Amino acid sequence: MRLNTVLHTVSRPVLAAVVITALLTASGCGPKAFTKGEYDDPTRVELLDDKFNESDMQQMADTVIKAMVACDYVGKAPKPPVVIVEKVQNRTEEHIDTVSMTDKIRTALIKSGKVRFVNKPERGTIEEEYQYNEGPNVAAPTAKKRGKQIGADYILSGAMATNVQQVGNDKFIYYKLTMNLTNMDTSTIDCTEERELRKKYRKRSVGL
Repeated sequence: MRLNTVLHTVSRPVLAAVVITALLTASGCGPKAFTKGEYDDPTRVELLDDKFNESDMQQMADTVIKAMVACDYVGKAPKPPVVIVEKVQNRTEEHIDTVSMTDKIRTALIKSGKVRFVNKPERGTIEEEYQYNEGPNVAAPTAKKRGKQIGADYILSGAMATNVQQVGNDKFIYYKLTMNLTNMDTSTIDCTEERELRKKYRKRSVGL
């Protein structure tokens, strides 16, 4: 029997149902994309996997910030000390965005009004601007000159370490962030703080 004869013998509703089913099946087999989203609370804790997450970062950063502001060498200083911040070192085997952590700590300390920071990464750009200001294109009264930068009083540095243990179906992950404020004159660590986190995960069968 020819195809056109078969199609004529099938009712239109049945044919429509067959076509729709085929289309749905084809769309279900194709690649899927996240097409609908909504804003979420960044402070809500959800352990979606066994990786370092934004909640871990927030907890650790908050502890360091409070400790540094409360430190006598900072809190009781006659004027806000000037600090150079170094990127937090990642001594774990996990990919952790320590740049974001460093930025979070620095931003909060600046907002506290207790600390001032030297913008070390932009020193190259500042030097280029000095050279440009020395040329004929900049009006003399507004030209910026060398010799007015403020020397740093401290270096803020730190490192992230971790330890992972697996016992049966249980996995324990321990994180430790250590931050030090080193005096530029004496090389002494005048302020220090540690924050520890320990998380437990249970292995589950896929689909359960």
